[in-house]
Amino acid sequence: MTARHILTYACDLSGGGVERAQLRLARGWLAAGRRVTLVIGDTAGPLAAEMPAGLDLIELGTPTYLAQFGLPGIVRDRRPDVIFCAGNFYTSIAAWTRLRLGRDCPPIVGKMSNAAARGDHGPILDLAHRIWLTQHRWFLDHMVAMTPATAAEAGRMTRMLSRTSVIPNPPAPPVEGAPLPALPRGRFVLGVGRLVPQKRWDRLIAALPALPDDVALAILGEGELRPALERQVAALGLQRRVQLLGHTADPLPAMARAALLALPSDYEGVPGVLREALSVGTPVVTTDCSPAVAEIVADHRFGSIVQRDDAGGLAAALTHWLAAPRPDPVPQPGTDSAARYLTLFDSLV
Repeated sequence: MTARHILTYACDLSGGGVERAQLRLARGWLAAGRRVTLVIGDTAGPLAAEMPAGLDLIELGTPTYLAQFGLPGIVRDRRPDVIFCAGNFYTSIAAWTRLRLGRDCPPIVGKMSNAAARGDHGPILDLAHRIWLTQHRWFLDHMVAMTPATAAEAGRMTRMLSRTSVIPNPPAPPVEGAPLPALPRGRFVLGVGRLVPQKRWDRLIAALPALPDDVALAILGEGELRPALERQVAALGLQRRVQLLGHTADPLPAMARAALLALPSDYEGVPGVLREALSVGTPVVTTDCSPAVAEIVADHRFGSIVQRDDAGGLAAALTHWLAAPRPDPVPQPGTDSAARYLTLFDSLV
């Protein structure tokens, strides 16, 4: 049978990687002739321009997470063939939907978008998180991870190894007409990602004084930590060398102009920004924030991986790649990802 109608859901379009990949997949499914319904809390946000034509929208009127718990009623009304849960953040909604609908619930496919073993919790929360992961096998019919290493980790922690597939995210396409942000004129290190605690941009700002004086830092992204990061920049006297440029529709041109891309995160799923930077021949410096990092930075010519709390190692790696030769571009995987998801959906239906 064919999964003719796919339903997926999200809180908003504020610019996260989960929602961006979700919209890319939806575009591919629509192009294949499938019907796609997106249940969305709020359609405003930077990603609104990336919504594909033909998407069936159900607007909840509020981006709050609680609003998503109305999903079972929408599923009863719209009767999709399959539900796609686009990331870890949304799995409790999938569990609630399965609980409410029981045998009337269509198959649910969940994507492990972030790290299964996050490492940012205390002992009690970490134990609770691990127990929660073991429950996924009761409400997800299948799980998708984006690399073999993350699939092995996620499958082991959820006890779903036999029901876990590897499908990378679709590659980032160029966005026609997207304005180029006001980048530094000379050499600069680039960061791309939301201004949230997970990303640890404070590490990158703290490393800047150890770099040559002519090197600037630009970060593309927006979020709750902007005031704190601005205070850190001011305290270090780096106002002329650090630019927090906000969200951009297409970071690829900025990546191509950067001397290197840095990702100092505490944890990640499969950081797409590393693949995007390598696709335009820009070296990367990243923390060991995910099992996928070693798969992406698989050659020493691509960049460096440093330990998360090694401030000296981070500064040394940044200094090295400011002078080292740029790598040849590395094509992004995932050009057939939408089709591979459809094959999976059809098999479950």
